[in-house]
Amino acid sequence: MPKWVAHCHCGMCRRAHAAGYVTWVGYPAGAMRLTQGADNITAYRSSPPASREFCRTCGSQLFFRHERYADEVHIPRALFEGDVGMEPKAHIYFSDKVAWMPVHDELKKKGGASGLEPL
Repeated sequence: MPKWVAHCHCGMCRRAHAAGYVTWVGYPAGAMRLTQGADNITAYRSSPPASREFCRTCGSQLFFRHERYADEVHIPRALFEGDVGMEPKAHIYFSDKVAWMPVHDELKKKGGASGLEPL
């Protein structure tokens, strides 16, 4: 079961995924185990406190890790076929959202300097 599921509107996520926002599933770092393909994963520092991992064969974005959440691994929701056991609960970095991606739902909206402050 994930710790959380949320839509991220930060500029780095939008650019990395070429999308208006990215839906992430947050798991405890020890909850995930790769069974194959680990040698195809490449990591890069997307910012000083964060790294992103992708498949160098197909280019899929796979994992996001951040020093602020050292005990978690974040996985794009779109990589899962079927239910992950939780629906999205919030929009984060909502202050950074793009005008061309309207959002008309009742989920919590968070933003500000940390991206996680209630709006």
